[in-house]
Amino acid sequence: MFERLVAEAVTALPAQMRREMKNVAIIIEQKPRRKKLREVGIRLHETLLGLYEGIPLIQRDSGYSGVLPDKITIFKEPIEELSGGNPEKLADLVREVVWHEIGHHFGLSDPELRHLEKERKKNK
Repeated sequence: MFERLVAEAVTALPAQMRREMKNVAIIIEQKPRRKKLREVGIRLHETLLGLYEGIPLIQRDSGYSGVLPDKITIFKEPIEELSGGNPEKLADLVREVVWHEIGHHFGLSDPELRHLEKERKKNK
């Protein structure tokens, strides 16, 4: 079911965005490893729901070739915990996390993404 929610979140992106996504893999892991949490600066009592690792599209130039795909990791357990067992909240949270990490693939920063997410919620 969780995998389906991730796939639906990607499918719900505008067609233009899906076409523009290049050399990126989206994977699901149960939860982040402690080593990865330390690497990205997540402190005790903080939660990591998703992670983008790669070279954003806007930073790629003519020298970009032969590079491993960018990696978007969606962490299942923390998202399920935050949803509190509510299927609607789970679907919304998965969509938000997937879209957020894809936003990084396009080169958007966390502050820019938070602003866009806030605007989207306001206009719901």
